[in-house]
Amino acid sequence: MPFPISYDPDPVDSAAHLIQVALTPVFMLSGIGTLINVFNTRLARVADHLEDVRKKLSAPPSDDTPADPLNTPERLHSQQKRLHRRVFVLDAAILLNAIGGASTCGAAMALFVGSIRDASTSAWLLALFGIALACTVGSLMFFLADTLLSWHGLRRDTNLTLDAE
Repeated sequence: MPFPISYDPDPVDSAAHLIQVALTPVFMLSGIGTLINVFNTRLARVADHLEDVRKKLSAPPSDDTPADPLNTPERLHSQQKRLHRRVFVLDAAILLNAIGGASTCGAAMALFVGSIRDASTSAWLLALFGIALACTVGSLMFFLADTLLSWHGLRRDTNLTLDAE
């Protein structure tokens, strides 16, 4: 006696394929979330350093403390300018990552809407996922710019320290 329910492998295969495809945005969102966390932590450290430089600039020099050649007003203004650049590029990296995350969510939504309504949403899916990838690459480029600014500042500080000795 055969079972009353017929087994058609196509719906199961298509559902399995949909689940496999839906996992791609989940992994991408996880990576984007991790990058945003890294960029926010780095931005907080830069902001703390910028606040320290502002305090040093606003503090009047006292007569009893010896002059520090590494904390001259010119050098502190130079550090302040570099730190402002770093804040800008990190803000841009976070913004691009946020847009990439939103686009990834939109791509996942287009995928599900297309599968539920049997509508052709492939153009939306490709556009949103392409935007997500482009924004993620752009945010990594801004992160590279921040890293280069940081390295430049460290090298400059090291050279000034060696020259002062």
